[in-house]
Amino acid sequence: MKYRTEIDGLRAVALLPVILSHAGIAGFSGGFVGVDIFFVISGYLITAILLADLAAGRFSMAKFYERRARRILPALSVVMLVCVPFAWAWMLPEELVAFGKSLIATALFGSNILFWRETDYFSAAAELKPLLHTWSLAIEEQYYLIFPGMLALLWRWRRALLLPALLVVSMTSLIVAEWGSDHAPTANFYLMPSRVWELLIGAIVAQYHSRGGTTERRNLAELAGFVGLALIAYSVVSFDAMTPMPSLWTLIPVVGAALALGFARQGTLAARLLCWRPLVAIGLISYSAYLWHQPLLAFARIGNISPPEGLLLAVLLLATFILAWLSWRFVEQPFRRAVPYSPGGRRVVLAALTCIGTACLVGAVLVDGSGFSGRKSPGGQTFASIDLDPLAPNFGLHPDCDAGRFTTAPACRLSDQPELALWGDSFAMHLAQALRDSPSARPFAQLTLSQCGPIPGLALNDTLTSWQSCIDFNDSALAWILAQKTVKTVVISSTFEQSVRNLFTRDGSFITETAARQAALAARIEALAAQLAVAGKQLVIVSPPPRTGHDLGLCHIRTRLMSRTTASCDFPQVDHYRFSTLPRDLLHSVEGAVPVIWLDDFLCSDGVCHTTVQDVPAYRDHGHLSAAGSSALGRLHDLAALVIEASHGQVRGPTDPVMAKAAFRAMPN
Repeated sequence: MKYRTEIDGLRAVALLPVILSHAGIAGFSGGFVGVDIFFVISGYLITAILLADLAAGRFSMAKFYERRARRILPALSVVMLVCVPFAWAWMLPEELVAFGKSLIATALFGSNILFWRETDYFSAAAELKPLLHTWSLAIEEQYYLIFPGMLALLWRWRRALLLPALLVVSMTSLIVAEWGSDHAPTANFYLMPSRVWELLIGAIVAQYHSRGGTTERRNLAELAGFVGLALIAYSVVSFDAMTPMPSLWTLIPVVGAALALGFARQGTLAARLLCWRPLVAIGLISYSAYLWHQPLLAFARIGNISPPEGLLLAVLLLATFILAWLSWRFVEQPFRRAVPYSPGGRRVVLAALTCIGTACLVGAVLVDGSGFSGRKSPGGQTFASIDLDPLAPNFGLHPDCDAGRFTTAPACRLSDQPELALWGDSFAMHLAQALRDSPSARPFAQLTLSQCGPIPGLALNDTLTSWQSCIDFNDSALAWILAQKTVKTVVISSTFEQSVRNLFTRDGSFITETAARQAALAARIEALAAQLAVAGKQLVIVSPPPRTGHDLGLCHIRTRLMSRTTASCDFPQVDHYRFSTLPRDLLHSVEGAVPVIWLDDFLCSDGVCHTTVQDVPAYRDHGHLSAAGSSALGRLHDLAALVIEASHGQVRGPTDPVMAKAAFRAMPN
């Protein structure tokens, strides 16, 4: 097909927001839509090439896949193999095994399925997975296993049905995406059925052009091309992590990309912008830049403990484009220029397949070696000598207490006549050791389910727990509590972040506005307190610990590996306030009706939040307390006594005045 300079410019428009968003640069919260734009571009280009081959009678499945192999495999295999020594040097054994699996899955274009299956509440943070971004390549290659054959079949059998078929399939996929955004968000994000419509939108634009569609009306082309770029820009700056993707919202950047492809041509303003030389230059190396950016950022976060910023971040971004140019010049271009089916062309394909096979083999060795814990860490000690117990999931009293359903298993209660009930999600689970090991400990029962906040009648639809399962669980927990005469105090805890996403109600409808969700949550909490009071029981809330969104548990472990002080993981309390605005606002709004114990009173002092309690790692991940940290917190501050006093209306400060000052709660957000 004829080369269109503006498409390389559009590639740059897609790439730059992705990289800047992953780097944490302010103003690019929706930069992830660049991947959706890439899908539209790919769908357009591949369809245009296939239609041209079909029209000329030179279509060949073998030729198509040989061309894809030369385009995709060489640079991908180089990036994967370069990642291996850094993974070996810096990754914990469990992380190295996961990396080995991702090598195999990426080489076989199944990484989207792997990352979907790996996703759970206690899985590693996305920013620490060097090959996470290859999920989008996997979707494209899975699409290309099906699409060329279907296109050729329709072309030869009933050409008139080609466009209607593309429209029907794309509409069906969009419906699946919209449904999945609420009912199966993780599968919806990673799997092809909810993404295929984005590629097909590009295919529809290509079909339009192949049938002689033109932009002879200059004013229409000018307007449509400009609107397309404006829609993309709006998505980049307005979307954020809470925007469901893919969903109907994704139509904004996808339609924007389609308009740019369809109308940003023939000297329009949009085309002139996209043909700006720096953009075109970046677009030419966009594939390699996309491949390099995530490993660089991920390994910087792994090896540097804290997120990269300032000069280090600038160096990483510069290195991304330097490596991208080198990869494009010395890897991509030689492989793409090889003559198909010639001896040289066959050697090129064989070399690419050999590299992919090597990546699979290396991945298998890493998995089979269980992460090679005998390796030396950068600090000189072996990985096996580092105590990784603080990173273990904290299920509270016993793993049976997170059984995926309501349970009163014997392992989940300290007495058959409990005085307290601990109710909530995983942020309630991690309080069990603190209550159990408090000097004033009282017998309690643990009623918990991951990702299920203790708010009757309202629930999110999450990775592990559906909204219906959550509502059923809370109904059962509340009924059990009301039936227990010995239970006089009910302790609830959660992330209290339920207002960040669509909140389901008992009848299956959901609340969409953040303010309305906050109000509904506050009303349900106050109603719960009133209902319990009628039954002679007092509700007490324990806040989530201070956090910033970064993995504080891993930070503590990596300081040991790098032979650094654990104080390097401590963080400004104001960072916690910025990160926790919604949950703090919610708890402050109900504090007049329900006593709240603020954990930041015990973990923060003099404006700094600490990640250790009496030299014990307090956190196991981005916010959960470790089992040992929870126990130490309970012993030091007697959480059980604080709960009982709060239930009697006598909320007091922390037992250790050096550890915290309640006045910090009044600091501005």
